[in-house]
Amino acid sequence: VLIGKSSSESKAPIAPRTPPNLMMSSVSLISPMPIAAPVVILGAALAVGFAGSGSAWGIGLANEAAAGIMTEDPKKFGYALVLLALPGTQGIYGLLVAVLAMQKSGLLGGDVALTGWQGRGICFACLPIAIVGFYSAIWQGKSSAASILMIAKRPDQIGKAVILPAMCETYAVFGLLISILLLNGIQL
Repeated sequence: VLIGKSSSESKAPIAPRTPPNLMMSSVSLISPMPIAAPVVILGAALAVGFAGSGSAWGIGLANEAAAGIMTEDPKKFGYALVLLALPGTQGIYGLLVAVLAMQKSGLLGGDVALTGWQGRGICFACLPIAIVGFYSAIWQGKSSAASILMIAKRPDQIGKAVILPAMCETYAVFGLLISILLLNGIQL
């Protein structure tokens, strides 16, 4: 019963009106979000950018050593070339993950509607190869440079010289594997 009115006139209280600018819109967590595609593109760019930058840096470090030994003995170019190529693989791994991420998201063709969470998941799945690829390529370049200097004095030790920088490659392969597994684990 409302005060001041008879029981026959009593009505349910009217809810206060919320001003239109304070009304909350209902956003579903499973509805397609326009932010998903740019976030996927960011992840792909990080994978290519960081892994590729690390590869360029690592190859540059190895090039300095290779140029030094080839000024004294140009015949050692073949040995040096093998060791120069090793730090470049991380850039290839980053490119592979970026293509897989764009393919999964439908950016390379297809009709895939991603949620914001799926876009973020794909972006985060690109980070292992981006981070590990960057650092392992730099360290592999340093190791390749040391191995190039080793074959300058002992060309017969090329087998051992290749194994030393290949140890850094192991961690780049781990980063690639985790990125691929994370991408495959995202349900669309």
